[in-house]
Amino acid sequence: MNRIKEVLEEKEIKQIWLAEQLGKSYNMVHSYAQNKRQPSLEDLYKIAEILNVDISELLVSNTNKK
Repeated sequence: MNRIKEVLEEKEIKQIWLAEQLGKSYNMVHSYAQNKRQPSLEDLYKIAEILNVDISELLVSNTNKK
């Protein structure tokens, strides 16, 4: 799972803009944002760089916090 949608909303950035920056289709980026598809590790690094965030901000932890 990823937090791409949340980070885009926090930064007030549109998915279409991210798609253009990545060189991907809007549909692909929308699928990432909806967690229907997961970006490759390479694309995840590119997204983090484009959004100027640490890659960890784009990921959902799979550990349970107590």
